Amino acid sequence: MTQPETASDQSLLPIEDDELLTPAEVARLFRVNPKTVTRWARSGKIQAIRTLGGHRRFRSSDIRRFLEQGS
Repeated sequence: MTQPETASDQSLLPIEDDELLTPAEVARLFRVNPKTVTRWARSGKIQAIRTLGGHRRFRSSDIRRFLEQGS
């Protein structure tokens, strides 16, 4: 019987191009506060998708490109 995955286990999984990331997940990649990620999205530095509930989600391919640019 396997144990359920924890949040730390999920961060070790490879990111697929179509996967949508939460601000907290993006913040973990950049080692910043999630509010910083939200500010980047509002300023247009990174592109965000809005859910029906109004929450921001980020395409992993966009985030990967942003990481490669050196933020």
